[in-house]
Amino acid sequence: MKQYEIVDTPIDIAAYHRYAVNRDQGAVCMFTGHVREWTKGVRTVHLEYEAYKPMAEQQLARIGDEISEQWPGVITTIVHRVGKLEISDIAVAIVTSAPHRKDSYQANEYAIERLKETVPVWKKEIWEDGEEWIGDSRRYHSSLKED
Repeated sequence: MKQYEIVDTPIDIAAYHRYAVNRDQGAVCMFTGHVREWTKGVRTVHLEYEAYKPMAEQQLARIGDEISEQWPGVITTIVHRVGKLEISDIAVAIVTSAPHRKDSYQANEYAIERLKETVPVWKKEIWEDGEEWIGDSRRYHSSLKED
């Protein structure tokens, strides 16, 4: 297990939790993003993720550095899974720990937002009636398009 990593096996959230906990940290915030079956009435069969691993892990570490600058004392660990993921599988996990809860909460939210903005991970959604790569574009299943 590394502090920031891309994996192709199921995520063991307990390992990342253990990494972030120590005697100085009074708060731990864990975020796990799971594959959901339904989005706005469209049934997802499964997802497939790809990443440019070296750059993705570098960007995850950069997010950790940004967090350390904004919230000194916060420990961060981030993992994203690639490959075929079934409904309810964990796709991403972020654990932040801090002496106080507010910093842990804020750092955790910051991490997932930055991950979505900067980390080269791509998602292919496979629906009952088709499939599509989802990324920065707004190309989604026709019933998911925003006005």
